Amino acid sequence: MEEVMNILRKIQSELDEQKLTIVKSAENVTQQVTHNINLKLEEKFKIIEEKYDNLKEKLENQEKRLHFLEKQLRQRNIVIFGLAETETSYENSEENIIHFINRHFTLGLDRRDIQETRRIGKKGEKPRPIAVTFTTLGTKIKIFKQRKLLKNTEYYINEDFPQHILEKRKELLEQMKLEREKGNYANIRYDKLIIRHNNADASGKKKRTLPTSPQDNDPTGTNKEYK
Repeated sequence: MEEVMNILRKIQSELDEQKLTIVKSAENVTQQVTHNINLKLEEKFKIIEEKYDNLKEKLENQEKRLHFLEKQLRQRNIVIFGLAETETSYENSEENIIHFINRHFTLGLDRRDIQETRRIGKKGEKPRPIAVTFTTLGTKIKIFKQRKLLKNTEYYINEDFPQHILEKRKELLEQMKLEREKGNYANIRYDKLIIRHNNADASGKKKRTLPTSPQDNDPTGTNKEYK
């Protein structure tokens, strides 16, 4: 009887060892499979990430090209504010623009100088600004050089900025005001804030605060200088 019990104990011990071996083997197999799966997932994620980065770069480059093209398309444009909305046809709109420019500026324009005119925004109680595209950049520059002739009138002119540039200029407006309060030269040119610092003079007095004009407070206004 004792001999039988010993044999049974031995068999049980061997079974336990085999069971332990099987469990360890299963764990090793599981770890190896998990490792292999992780490696494959990492490879796939890396490929996806590279494709995403490439696509992002292409989209950014396309966006830059579109912004450049939009800037070029608007280069010959001005936007006139305050001009009464009395036109009854497109031809009448061109006539009003030519009359306005020839009355306020020292230019003798005719219809050949105008490529397009269009009102901006929805019609309301106040006259909408009107965008004008000239046939040449030179005509637009000449008008901007004389824009001070509109001082003390109900009219003013601005650049025709794309929407994303208008938003950027709004962001820069407060910073420009702060710099001017410090007495520094500050101007927004397209989508950049140009700052020239004014140090205290020899007597230790600070430079006076630079004045601002209504157009300076309008982020859609032009600070571009034509020379």
